[in-house]
Amino acid sequence: MTGRSFVVVGAGIIGCMVARLLADADPDAQITVLDRDLAGSGVTRRSAGLFLARGSSPRTKRMSAFSHAYYANLKASHPHLPIFPVDATAVTDGEADLSAFGYLSDLAAPTELADWSKGSPVSSGGSVRRERAWRIGGCHYADVYGVTQAIAELARPRARFAEGVAVTGLSIGRAGVTLHCGTGEHLTADQVVIAPGAWLAAPAWRDLVSPLGLRIKKIVAMHIEQRPDPADEVTLFDSQDAFLLPVHHRGHWLFSYARTEWDVDPDQLTGGLSAADVDEARACLRRCAPSLVDAAASGRVCADAYSPLREPVISLLEGTQERVVFAGGAGGSGYRFAPAIAAHVASVLSEGATDDHQYV
Repeated sequence: MTGRSFVVVGAGIIGCMVARLLADADPDAQITVLDRDLAGSGVTRRSAGLFLARGSSPRTKRMSAFSHAYYANLKASHPHLPIFPVDATAVTDGEADLSAFGYLSDLAAPTELADWSKGSPVSSGGSVRRERAWRIGGCHYADVYGVTQAIAELARPRARFAEGVAVTGLSIGRAGVTLHCGTGEHLTADQVVIAPGAWLAAPAWRDLVSPLGLRIKKIVAMHIEQRPDPADEVTLFDSQDAFLLPVHHRGHWLFSYARTEWDVDPDQLTGGLSAADVDEARACLRRCAPSLVDAAASGRVCADAYSPLREPVISLLEGTQERVVFAGGAGGSGYRFAPAIAAHVASVLSEGATDDHQYV
């Protein structure tokens, strides 16, 4: 792969991670990262950043384990990074067994709590309805925007970042892939990585990406304006696909739940929360932590791409002479899977590898 040229389109956590791992894999590579906005300004900036050592399939379990090790090493090498360990308790309804939720036995090491009388760390009044509870290890949360800025800094000067530069067209020729930019500039590279997050419908790559069957889903998280205590932990409501996270570095709680609105336009989500967003969040809170319902009045909204298998997609796109790779479809888990996605992309570009075992 020595001396080849690459363009990464999209400077979110996945795109920046791809740039860094490409630079590590080939010290002589010429790498350019393009984004129509500032690095980390899309879904990345609105991410809850919760890392759980789990996966819904053998493949995503491997990816989760890889990313867990990567972030642990990254934090050890750069202690200033906004990556924060957090204790966790998972609760499920009825007789649900935690094994159904894919926690990694070695990293998460789930241990059932015989008498979980503490309830939610938000309230000592037993506000959380629960049936069974487990202690979960291997968790952390991050300021994903801050981590992305740090990854971009580490990639420089090996990678050139061109922010505020939109890609308006893409063509394949003998010399490589030519990207036409809104600034009037034309860039030609040996290979291109498309990491667009929720922006699948951009005309430059819409037709190339369409066969992957990805869809865009709305993502909403509510802010609970109560300051967490230093020892407070995350509570995972796995049966509800929701969690309560103490965001210590911002001084509030975050409630994430599964919003069920599909095929949204990410550019139309700049107006803030809708009444339907708040209603659905409060309905979920009534099942999880009813005392917090009235406190859920603000938050964050974005969107992300989901694949048919609900797993990240790393794919050489048809009709591009194996020159264009798509990386994304992480379904709101871009931070958790970014290192594994980037490692797989690097293996595809260096060896044409498509087997996920290449990076495990």
